[in-house]
Amino acid sequence: MAPSNTHREIWIDWLRVIACFLVMATHSCEPFYLGGEGSLILTKADAVWMSVLNVLPRACVALFVVASSYLQFPLHYPAGEFFRRRAARILIPFAVWSVVYALIWGEPVQNFKDLLLNFNYAAGHLWFVYMLVGLYLVIPLLSPWAEKVGKRELQVYLAIWLFTTLIPLIRQWAGGAAPVIYGPSGIPNAAKYPLWGEASWNTYGVFYYLSGFVGYLLLGLYFRKFVGELSWKKTLGIALPVFLAGFAICSAGFLSRVWADCGGVFPIEGPVGLAALWEGPWLNDTFGVALMTIGWILLLRKITTGGKFYEKVLLPVSKASYGMYLSHMVLLGLISAWLRSSLGLGADGALGPVWTTPVQILGTALLSFVSVAFVCVLVQRIPRVGKWIVG
Repeated sequence: MAPSNTHREIWIDWLRVIACFLVMATHSCEPFYLGGEGSLILTKADAVWMSVLNVLPRACVALFVVASSYLQFPLHYPAGEFFRRRAARILIPFAVWSVVYALIWGEPVQNFKDLLLNFNYAAGHLWFVYMLVGLYLVIPLLSPWAEKVGKRELQVYLAIWLFTTLIPLIRQWAGGAAPVIYGPSGIPNAAKYPLWGEASWNTYGVFYYLSGFVGYLLLGLYFRKFVGELSWKKTLGIALPVFLAGFAICSAGFLSRVWADCGGVFPIEGPVGLAALWEGPWLNDTFGVALMTIGWILLLRKITTGGKFYEKVLLPVSKASYGMYLSHMVLLGLISAWLRSSLGLGADGALGPVWTTPVQILGTALLSFVSVAFVCVLVQRIPRVGKWIVG
């Protein structure tokens, strides 16, 4: 980041804050399709609300990657210095919150053993840090190419990456009703239909190395190097159709899978693997999410001016956004449980079978965001200690 606010990319601060809220909105939806044996949707109205409120925020993680790419990629200083900066900013707060979650959720001794191999599954949102560190490891390798790449060449690579975001849909079409495989952790993954070089003995197909989150690195690079200032008319003319198309793909994909499993009869309940299959159309590396991410970027880039609200409110929250991501599940879980116990669920909800669920979701997201932001901004200001807790 630049040393003074006058040189900051103001739209990136807005992106971070909005992405942080979208993360909390996503997690506020989870009790309404995860429950019972693992997967549970109580009513038809809840299924429809999930197809809206759980889809709209799904670009949140991709936006964080775009922000990192826009500010850090390509590197203009030695890789060793880059890793030292990132380690202090990313790894120490991550270690702190990994310990916190290991102590407060589940069985602490087993949690600490598991941390030697992976994150605590009770704090599933911490997967993001592992992915981010993986991207940081390849940034120095890609930086010399990123420095010299031309617009047309980068467009070709982005087009290939966008094709890879269709692969989950192609797998479903080609493989039909794929079985669910459970690993040692108990976390399910739909069995992969092998495509283009993949086989039971080889997962490294032709598109393996240009799929996933590396595409969002390239997307951030493309916008920084080759997308100039657009008028509001052109921005809206591109961003809104692209975003709505992405939303429609994710929403329709989710609803079609739920309807195929329940035949329109609710409640629908099953093992957690069922929800894993419902989530397929809105995973981070899918076409709909990529389109929504592009729409968000186009709109947010129009924010170029600061002001008192930016300086006094939004900028401090942006600086604390990483800590907010790490810590938010503590308060969000408490707020969600309180609202669910107060307002009830499904057809018996206090606001009726239609409106109880969206009020709980939006209420949980808003209350969590405000309270977590307030706490993290204050903690970050503690001398010496604050930066190790919230980054």
